[in-house]
Formats: sequence, structure tokens, C-alpha cells
Amino acid sequence: MKKYNLINNSLGWLCFVIAAVTYMLTLEPTASFWDCPEFISQGYKLEVGHPPGNPIFMLAARFFVNFAFGDVSKVALMVNSMSALLSAGTILLLFWTITHLVRRLVVKDDVENLSLTQMLVIFGSGICGALAYTWSDTFWFSAVEGEVYAFSSFCTALVFWLILKWENRAERPHSDKYLILIAYVIGISIAVHLLNLLCIPAIALVIYYRLWNNTTAKGSLVTLAVSAVVVGLILYGLVPGFIEVSQYFELFFVNVLGCSYNMGVLIYAILAVACFIWAISELYKQNSIAKIRISVLLSIFFSGIPFIGDSMWIPVIIMIAVIAYLFVAKKLPVRILNLVVMSIFVIFIGYSSYALLLIRASANPPMNQNAPDNVFALASYLNREQYGERPLFYGQTHQSTVVYEIDDQGQASPMYKEGKPLYAKVVKTSPDQPDHYEITGYKKDYVMAPELNMLFPRIYSGQHAAAYSDWIGGLKGKPVSATRYVHDGEVLQTVDAIKPTMGESLRFFLVYQLNHMYWRYFMWNFAGRQNDIQGNGEVNHGNWISGIPFIDNPRLGDQSLLPYSDGEGNKGHNVFYMLPLIMGIIGLGWQAFTSKRGIEQFWVIFFLFFMTGIAIVLYLNQTPTQPRERDYAFAGSFYAFAIWLGMGVAGLWALVCELFNRKGKEKGKNTLPAEVLAAKERKVSLAGAVFACLVGLFVPLQMVSQTWDDHDRSGRYVTRDFGMNYLDSVDENGIIFTNGDNDTFPLWYAQEVEGHRTDVKVVNLSYLTTDWYANQVKHPSYQAEGIETLAKPEDYGYERMNFSYFAADCDSTPVNVFTALRQVYDQSSSKNAWNAPMMEYNNFIIPVDIPAAVKAGRITEHEAEVADTAIRANMADDREASRHGGMTLSQILSLDMLATSVKNGWKNPIYFASTVPSDYYIALQPYMRSTGMAYEVTPVRNEENGDYDINAVNTDKAYRNITEKFRWGGLDKVTDPSQIYLDETVRKMVTTTRSYILGTATAMINEAVMAERADSIATDDEARKQLEAYKTDRYAKAKELLTIIEEKLPEAAAPYAIQIPQKIAQIYARIGIATGDKEASAKAIELLEKEIMRYAGNVKYYQSLNPWQYATLPQTDRFIETYYMVYLLQDLGDIGGDPEKMVDRLTDMGVNFDRIVSILQQ
Repeated sequence: MKKYNLINNSLGWLCFVIAAVTYMLTLEPTASFWDCPEFISQGYKLEVGHPPGNPIFMLAARFFVNFAFGDVSKVALMVNSMSALLSAGTILLLFWTITHLVRRLVVKDDVENLSLTQMLVIFGSGICGALAYTWSDTFWFSAVEGEVYAFSSFCTALVFWLILKWENRAERPHSDKYLILIAYVIGISIAVHLLNLLCIPAIALVIYYRLWNNTTAKGSLVTLAVSAVVVGLILYGLVPGFIEVSQYFELFFVNVLGCSYNMGVLIYAILAVACFIWAISELYKQNSIAKIRISVLLSIFFSGIPFIGDSMWIPVIIMIAVIAYLFVAKKLPVRILNLVVMSIFVIFIGYSSYALLLIRASANPPMNQNAPDNVFALASYLNREQYGERPLFYGQTHQSTVVYEIDDQGQASPMYKEGKPLYAKVVKTSPDQPDHYEITGYKKDYVMAPELNMLFPRIYSGQHAAAYSDWIGGLKGKPVSATRYVHDGEVLQTVDAIKPTMGESLRFFLVYQLNHMYWRYFMWNFAGRQNDIQGNGEVNHGNWISGIPFIDNPRLGDQSLLPYSDGEGNKGHNVFYMLPLIMGIIGLGWQAFTSKRGIEQFWVIFFLFFMTGIAIVLYLNQTPTQPRERDYAFAGSFYAFAIWLGMGVAGLWALVCELFNRKGKEKGKNTLPAEVLAAKERKVSLAGAVFACLVGLFVPLQMVSQTWDDHDRSGRYVTRDFGMNYLDSVDENGIIFTNGDNDTFPLWYAQEVEGHRTDVKVVNLSYLTTDWYANQVKHPSYQAEGIETLAKPEDYGYERMNFSYFAADCDSTPVNVFTALRQVYDQSSSKNAWNAPMMEYNNFIIPVDIPAAVKAGRITEHEAEVADTAIRANMADDREASRHGGMTLSQILSLDMLATSVKNGWKNPIYFASTVPSDYYIALQPYMRSTGMAYEVTPVRNEENGDYDINAVNTDKAYRNITEKFRWGGLDKVTDPSQIYLDETVRKMVTTTRSYILGTATAMINEAVMAERADSIATDDEARKQLEAYKTDRYAKAKELLTIIEEKLPEAAAPYAIQIPQKIAQIYARIGIATGDKEASAKAIELLEKEIMRYAGNVKYYQSLNPWQYATLPQTDRFIETYYMVYLLQDLGDIGGDPEKMVDRLTDMGVNFDRIVSILQQ
């Protein structure tokens, strides 16, 4: 067995090295999009990220940051390296897990020396499963970026491996230490991600099958039920219970005894640790049964486990039950009690890492999301309350509305069940005011129309009603009369509504949530992937494929006709021919049917697979049109299947042996001696093992041949550089409003980690709807001063102004914005029947000091002649404000920031990131113009702007920013597509940047045209000379910007998105016509012809689809087939090309123009 252990350990570490080298070679050298920049910033400076936080990840990341040795440009690389090494550690544990499981099935327990055949089967299985998972799509994606999922996967693998280590040693003394270690890892993992808790049912089954000799299906079900209770106690008792008990201590010590904030938490922690140590000591010494009972009771109380839910009866009942058990039982199971108390204690130790958030939040770091500087804010933070709730097993449907109660005065107010009080720190009006917690309200559970509630509500979001209908082929439902108004329990009025049927709810669950949001991801990893374009049900984006035509073509159309950019030219196009899936099915079948131990193992792996996959699908209850692919959430499920995939080697070996030995026995029956048959079987067995190992090695090697190119992020700096481009579009001491993850977190990373443009204040408008964030932006950060506003914390504290309504008699005449703001900030604005702030004005003017604007560099002296003396923001013209009948705190404060800045002489120029939706513009569209990747607000009115689009450009600023300050993320060095991989998110950002550079170039051309018109009426030679120089300059700079797009953001790095080449060609054509530049005209023709030929392939594919497949295409693709092709051909003719010749060429390729014409005529 020593030889086996040596080889097992060596091969395990070899798999670790292979995985580590793979991930380190393909590592992203800086931050990625989405949450990664935020997590890296957290690790670098221990700042507070989004709920529910990840303090263990922060501390581990901080350790790895030390290896950057002060080089801030290497900080992200170090955090990413942590993910890579943890992922390699996961592969190491996966190898050992597979070899352990296979060995227990192919080797008898009392065998010490393994045969060569057994060694090959065991280690071949381990290598196959480990390397296949190493090079699988989802796991590899998380392994090369600074995210929590690599750490979470490692914790999952570690916990599962530890229970198998315990399984080997269960009969030995002190084997419980493995169970306690598992509890500690679970406690640690809670502070990374909650996914680790889902391993508990599989762990429980391992314990049951190991300790009970005569296992049964009934016993397995009971074990699963007990494990579900354990998960519930941890998730709904232990995790929130620690916080709840500390809240009671905090209230007592702060509000009653007058101590400072968090003193009660400290006292609670000391007492809890003391009780745990006392209980462990008494259980170890076993000198006094009374002390054991009391210490264990206190430990359970301080653990918070009894405090489940909001009702105080639940903890009372649980504590009575515990007391009854401890004090009535004649004999206590000391070993079990010791195991329970120790497990709770080590979970508490791991979970106590959240104290880091309390400490860091109290220090007011620049990134301090939700400001969890006290246990009440921390509880809200951990419960992710800002993300809202969703029904799981019973609840509302998509047309559900709140029921209103009509009082005796005829006033309507929403009905709700009042829950526990909500506490917050008092908003201090003076520094010497004592610390105190105020009740800011009560938790409200709003009563929804009961007629619309249903079991298993999968269709529940009103804003996604159309998408629900699309996914299930029409949402008809059944009509019901839903309660709208009641009085004294009597229904006064109902409304007609549609309630989804159970069949429709199940259909959405199966078609979208299970198939599209889980099975599709599963098949990406083990069958193949069509491309890396996010799919929403269409046949040409993001589907799973096998590479086998008779399987793929009936579902998705002829894949040989799939456009190059969507198929073979897309690096996310991975074809596995379903080999990993087939190996997994073979392994699954072999494990389940090889023996009683095998079926027990099967159920263990199955519940690991189920709980980390389908159970998550049930819990998430996702709505359609998710903003990004969510496969990372199911990595644990794919890990479980990789175990079966590895076992496919053993299964294949068993199949080969069975097939050839059966034939051999039939041929040698009654003719060959038993010894000869046995020798022949051994040879067949060895040959089968070698064959199975070769197949097992081929499968992961085939996978990596497909997946390497779309997971190699080396040389990619796009996220960092484009975040810096946003900041560099802002003048000194500016304020830039952002909105989403990808226009906020990269900017924070650039400032927090790399120290770039720390004079700029980045304000996320989504967060600005909260009072905690409104307070934070007032704090200085680095070189940026705190933002000045008329509003004070007491004006919007306690969530008073989350939404302010326009009064029914709202004055719509223009009024000074400060008059309006003072009115709504005044506490009296909320003194009404609804206790909601009412706005008496909705049409605001911001007086502008024109000379001050010129002096501050907001406008030029020439622009001052046409600038408005007041910026007007009429909320009647703002879609969002008009639609909701009021303004959010974010809208009011952003208006306040602008007005205060203007009042202070434009001390802080205001910008909107170019990617902020127009919903946030607060009717300022006429005053906004582009400076690169941001829109500056100035007093110059720009008539070319619309409600949705900002077309105006400050050409000089934008040109200077683009040519002198912009960075290109390493794309400017790319000359061949094989040199770099950009995923869809990055490609979209490249397209966005190209679009704004094109916008600047177009504005340059328009200015030249205006100069042309001025030249035609100019009478002064000097004026004509200046105008000619100006025109030449504009055309030259416009052409330079096009060259920048082609050289700095080349097509080799990121294929042009639809309409980008058309717009480039149009600008080249205008330059050619205006200046006589034949090279520019030829370039325009070349671009259009290339674009037409590129999309001819798309059209040919679209026209090959059958009607139901074509119906799934998004509007963009239908636009390509019809209008876009026609527009391109028209443009080609307009600039001197030969559209008729092109039509003939396309027809020869198989494009059906008769069909295009018929569609256009419909």
C-alpha cells in the first residue's frame, strides 16, 4: 500500500502542477469586468464590497497582494494568481477523491498489494476526471480571475475530500477531528460563499453508509432529512443567530448602559467564546454532569441557533426542548455533544471573520458598501436585503399587487404584517451627541392579493411578463378577480387579473430555469459550446452543441452554415463530440451497478451533484433576460459530474473485460483449463485497462485543444485601461456619475489599486438611492474632496427620502432649484397621511454665472455668447420622474450636486459616464455633450440631443482625451486574432469605445460642413483662410480618429460589431468627397464590400432555418437579413461602388434576394 500511496500522492501533485501551469499561463494580468475589480480592491485595501461580503477572501487576497512587492500594477495579477492556485488545489483534491472512490470499488478492503491493472484503472480514472475538469469551460473561467468562485470551489472540494479521509479512519480513535475540521472549513467558506453548505447532504450520506452496516433506502431518506435540518439550522439559525444575539447585547450596552457603538458585540463575543471553551473543557473532563448540562445549554444559546425567524416563540420552544433533553436524559452522549459543541465553536470562529467588516466599515474606507459598521447594518448586509426577496414554494405571481386598506376617512394605505423593529445609528446633529440606536420602522411583509398566490411560483415578476410569455410560447393563464381594496376585512373592490396555471409555471421552470440556465451550461462543459455570445433562446447564440450534425442541425439549423464569427471564427466554439458526457454516463452507470458499495457511492455523488446544481436552480428562481451568463454558480455540480467522468475509465475497463471475457469463455468452454482461462482474463483485463486509460487521457486532451484559446486571457488589460479612459474623460476634480458594475468597478479599481485620477469622485447612481452612500460621497477620498450638497444627513436619514412624490397640486412653473430642494428636505414635507415626502415643485432652474463657467473651463468665450443663463430641468419632460410620479433620492441628490457645483463656480464639473442609461439624466439631455467616454453637463444647449441619445460632442476635449490620454488594453499590439482572446463583455466595451470615437469623428465632419457653409457667405479673405484651415484641421482629425480605431482597436483583436464598418465607411466617404481624397473614397468602398460579404454568410444561415428556428432570432439578426443588407448596398452605390455586381455575387453565394424583398414588402 505504500507504493500505491506514493504513486497516488505523486500523480495528484502532478495534476496540481498541470492545472497550476495551465491557469498561470492563461491568467488575466489585471482586473476583469463584473465583480473582479471590486474584489481586487477589497483585497488590496481591505475595503467593504457588496453584500453579503467575503472577509476570508479579502484576507487571503491581502496575503497574496504582498507578493506584488509594492508594484500596484501587479496587485491584480497576485489576486488572480490566488484563484489559479486555489483552483489547482481543487484539481488535486478531485484527483484524490476519484482515486479513493474507485479504489474502494475495485480493490477489496483487506488487500494490501494492488495489481498493475488495478493501479492503471484507479489512476487512469483520477487523471481523466481531474484533467477534464481542469480544462472544462466554467471552472477554467473562474480560475483565471480574482473572483470568489475559485475559492468557493476549493472549499467544496476540501470538505468532500475530508469526509472521505474520515471514511478511511472512522473506526480509529480521534477520527472526529476530521468532522470538526469539516465544520471549520464550512465556517470559513461561509465567509467566502454560502455554496459550501450544499455539501452537507452528501457528507451525511457518507457518515450513514460508513457507520451503519445494514443501510436501507429508508435510512438514506432519514439521513437526508436530518441533513436538511442541519443545513436549515446553519443557514437560518446559526448564521443569522450569531448576529441576532449580538444585537440584543448591543442594544443593552449602548442604549441602556450608554456605552459606545459595538461594545455590546465585543462583550457578546467574549462571553460566547468563554461558554464554548467552558463546555468543551467540561465535556473533556467529564467531572460534573450539571456543569456539562449548563455549559452546553449556554453554548447553544450563545450560538444563536434557537433564534430562527422573527417570532420569539421559536427560540423559546427550542430552548425548552434543549433544556428538557439535557436535564431529563439519564445519560448524555458526551462524544456527540462534544462533536456538536466543537463544530459550532469552529463554525463560529470561521464566521467571526465578519468582524473584519465591522472594523473596516467603522474606518470609513472609500469603498464601504452598505456601511455595515454596526450589527444592525451588518445583519441587513448579510441578508442581502438591498436585493429584495423572491417567492420560492408559495407566493405571488406576475400580476400580483398589494392589497390596500381603506380607513374610516377614506384614505387608502397598503396592508402589511408588521415584523420586528428596525434599528439604525442615530443621525447626529452634533459631534458630542451620545451613541444611540433609533427605531427607524418595522419590518413589513406586504399583503398581496391572495387570489393570485400559488404553489411553486416561477412566473412572479411583473416587469418580465413579456419575456415569460416568449419562453413558454404564450402566457394565457386563468382569469381571477383579485382583491384590491378592503375595509375591516371586507373586500370593497377587486380587479381582473391573470394568474399563471401550474402547467405554465412548470413549463417555464423546465424550459428556462432548468434547461436554459442549467442544462445548457452543463452541456457546454461536457458536450460542446456553439459560441461565447450570450444566448436568450435563439438558435445561433450560446447553445450547447456536440459537433455531430444529426444531433445539432435539427435543433439549431445547419451548423456548417453558421456565420464564421458565430461558429469556427468564434474562439468560444468548442466541440467535444459529447465524449466527456459519454464517459460520465459510463462512469455513473458503472458506479451505480457494480456493487452495494457502488450504489451507496452513487447516491453520495448524486446528492452532491443535485444540491450544487438543480437545488440551486430551484432556490434562485431566476427571471428571464439575465444580464450575464450564470454558469459559475453551478461549478460544484460540474465537479460532481467530473467524478463520474473519471470513473468512466473504470466503467470502460469493466465493459471491455465483460465483452471479451464473455466471448473467451464461450470459445473456450469445455476445452481450456481453468488456469488458462484465468490467465487469459488477466491479459484481457490488463489490455482493457490500458485501452481505458488511453481513452481517458484522450478525452481531456481533446477538451483542452478546444478550450485553450477561449480561456487564455494573457496580454489583456482592457478592463483596467477602459476604466482609466472613463476617468480621463473627466476634467480635474470632476464628479462622474456611473450606474452598473462595468462602468463603476473598473473605475474604483483604477483609483483604489493603481492610484489613477484619484482627484475624480465616482458616484454610482444606483447606490445613491441609499442614505449610507449619500453620506459616503460627502467624505473626502485621496485627492478628491467630499461632495458638497445642500442636503444634510438628517434630511434624508432613516431612508426618509428613498422616494419623494410630486404633490397633486405640484407647481409646474420654473423655480430656483434650491427653493425646491429646501422644501423637500424639510421634515414637514413628510407630514401627511402617507408619511412620504411630497414635492411642491417639478420644474427647476439652476442659475448660471457665465463668466465663472468660462473661468472654470466649462465653456469657451465663444460658447459663452450662446450659453443659457440658467440650466433648466423640467421633470415633466423626464420619462422616469413622470412615469413614477416623483423622484428617487439618487435623482434629487444628483441634481443637488450639480446645482451646488454651479453655485460654487463649477468647482466640481459634473459628468455622466457614457454607458449610464438615459433614465438617470434628470431632463439634462440638452446640456450634455461627449468628452470621450463621458458626457459633461454645461450651460450650452445642444439641440441635436434627443431623449435617449446624446449626439453633441465637445470635439476639442474629446479629441485631446482620445489621442493623448486613452489607453488601449493591449489591443493596439494585436496583429492576428490568435494573439488575444476577448470575451463578449470585453468585445461590447470595445464596440462602445469605437462608437464614441466615431461619434467624435462624425462631429468633426459636421463642424467642417458648418465651416463650409460659413465659407460660402464669407466676404473677408482672412476669414476664408481661417475657415479653410479649420476645415482642413477637422477633416484631418476625423481621419486620424478613424486610423486610431483601425490601429488601436483593430479588427484582428475584436471583430467589428454591426454598423461600425458602415459608419466608418460613411465618414471616409464624406472625407473623400469633401477633400478629393481618393484613398479615403477607396477605403470606404473596400469597407462596405467587406461588410456586405461578411454578413452575406449570416443571411445565408438565416435563410436556411425552418420557421420555428427563424422565429427565435433576435431583432438584430432579422435587421441584418433585411434592412442592413439593403442599407449597405445603397451606401455602396452612393459612394461609387457597384451594388448590382455585388447583388449578383451574393446571389451566386446562395443569398435569396426575392425573400428579402418579400419581407420588406410585408
